[in-house]
Amino acid sequence: MKQVEVTILGQSYLLACPEGGETLLQTAVASVDREMSGIRDAGKVKARERIAVLAALNLAYRLAEMPRAAAAPVAPAQTSAAAAHGEHEASEARRAAAAQVETLISRLDTALNDDGRLL
Repeated sequence: MKQVEVTILGQSYLLACPEGGETLLQTAVASVDREMSGIRDAGKVKARERIAVLAALNLAYRLAEMPRAAAAPVAPAQTSAAAAHGEHEASEARRAAAAQVETLISRLDTALNDDGRLL
């Protein structure tokens, strides 16, 4: 596993990254930095830990919304078996999104180790 130095909200972090995952990690870091900067710049929250929690929740909410937004409307003539299959796929997508959120929170906890745990 490779280590990559990143900067979030003006603070440097050394993060573990699988080989070949640097671009994806940099994209995630940019997203977290943008979200945290937006919260900080709004001026209502000053504590880094609270900013991180709010950013994580905002990003997690957007991630959880993705399967719903991507789902096509159900056609009126759709059979009940097809509808059940669609519900199963949506349920699987929600579980996958929840697992991704847990992974993101775990990574944030690791990155913010000096600042304390998020949740």
